[in-house]
Amino acid sequence: MGLVTPDYGLLFWMLLSFSIILYILKKFAWKPIIHALKNREDSIALSLKQAEQARAEIVKLQEENKALAEKARLEREKEFQETKALRDKLLIEAKEQARLETQKMLDKAREQILSEKEAAKKELHSTIVSMSVEISEKVLRKQLAEKDRQVEYINELLNEMSRN
Repeated sequence: MGLVTPDYGLLFWMLLSFSIILYILKKFAWKPIIHALKNREDSIALSLKQAEQARAEIVKLQEENKALAEKARLEREKEFQETKALRDKLLIEAKEQARLETQKMLDKAREQILSEKEAAKKELHSTIVSMSVEISEKVLRKQLAEKDRQVEYINELLNEMSRN
């Protein structure tokens, strides 16, 4: 039963051994342990601080990436609009150019038709004149086949000319 009810001697030696161990630990081990714990605490705090900085930097980079992506999207949209406007302008210019070319071709065709029409009129006129001359010549030959009729016709022409 000595363990349940300690004796004063046992209690003394226990306190003495505990005090010696406590003194040895305080003298040699306590400072290095506290210093190691402090170093560990500082390194954990530094790691947490660096992790927080890294997290903040990641957030910043993500925001920059979003801003760059938005800027690229806006630039792409702007280029698309410019390209579309240029395409529309080119289409309008091509249509106008085609319209002008068509108008030139129509005008040229009209001029050619008019010139051919005038040429045909002149040819018809010359044909009619030559036919008229031939018919007149034949008629006159027949009428003037006799000498009396020739003299009579010449006198008639002279009279008409003298009246004018």
